[in-house]
Amino acid sequence: MTSIPPLVMGGAGFSYQLHQEPETLPVRDIVLRAFELGVRTIDTSPYYEPSEQLLGAALAHPEVRGKYAREEFTLMTKVGRLTEHKFDYSPAWVRQSVARSLERFQTTYLDVVFCHDVEFVTPEEAVGAVGVLFELQQAGVIRRVGISGHNMKTLARVATLARHRHGRPLDVIQTWAQLTLQNTLAERWGFELFRAAGIHTVFCSSPLAVGLLRNGGIPVGRTGDWHPAPPGLRAAVQQAAQWVEESRARDETLASVALRYAVSKAMQNRRDGFMVTTITGTSSISDLEENVVTAKKVLKVPEGVFSSENPTLEQYTELDNEAVARDQPLFDGVRAVLGEWVDFDLSGTRAPDEHAGGVQNVAIKSDIHSSL
Repeated sequence: MTSIPPLVMGGAGFSYQLHQEPETLPVRDIVLRAFELGVRTIDTSPYYEPSEQLLGAALAHPEVRGKYAREEFTLMTKVGRLTEHKFDYSPAWVRQSVARSLERFQTTYLDVVFCHDVEFVTPEEAVGAVGVLFELQQAGVIRRVGISGHNMKTLARVATLARHRHGRPLDVIQTWAQLTLQNTLAERWGFELFRAAGIHTVFCSSPLAVGLLRNGGIPVGRTGDWHPAPPGLRAAVQQAAQWVEESRARDETLASVALRYAVSKAMQNRRDGFMVTTITGTSSISDLEENVVTAKKVLKVPEGVFSSENPTLEQYTELDNEAVARDQPLFDGVRAVLGEWVDFDLSGTRAPDEHAGGVQNVAIKSDIHSSL
């Protein structure tokens, strides 16, 4: 990947987890509009049934294929997770899953393939699956190899073990709901662990913590309410949503504030040789357009860079620090309402004491390297 976009379109919005009837969604129209707006990277998974099939059909349609060549967009998918409670990280299945994704997308290569939710399998299984993906990368079927999950300590451990076993680091990591308005543990210690494991690119998905950070509650699809947020956190979020709507003269929502915060945090954590970006799901054109407008509020086109009167999102490559400063009272206010739930992650972990951050990282790094 020659460049990392400020926003990636997540395919989970086309799944039974988040929608009752994803087959009824206008996926082709959403993809076309996303590409027009400059959102040219798509992240999905076979686990997000039937997202791969729907996206594959959309991308193969003459209306899309006739306008956009394969090299003009980036496809990211995953292997290993089959259902909520079933995983298969065996070499045979990893190869079969990649072959199936290639067929579904009618392409000869995938830009990124992640081992999906590595915290649910053993480190040995995850490291073995990574090795298979490296082999497929050598064969030209995959461009980049990564792992995904929520538990950052596990992600760092697997990345470190894989680097030791295979003699090279992973290309990317994806973690979800760890860089949000409610939870910034990725910034506090996760990114440091990833850099230590040789990771140069991190995709932070679920800036709304899979629909948690919005008014009205968590979206429930055909698979029911699977969201791990405890009742106390859910209640605090709804209080924060009400505070946002009551405290601002202009039209504002918690979802918009949360997305601006996540995008700005991702940009703030970019360094030379270390890139962070945001993946957000969508299931409608209006959601997509609102996401792009929201992201542009905290980004800007660099001075001196030629752009059209209506630049696309991919041209917004710099953080607008003045816009972020204007938003800071909102960010601080929401986190104050959330109170004890700030930096509580969805695996049930609360943040370590602020003054023990360095000690925490030393302990985690020691634990990770003791696994070698």
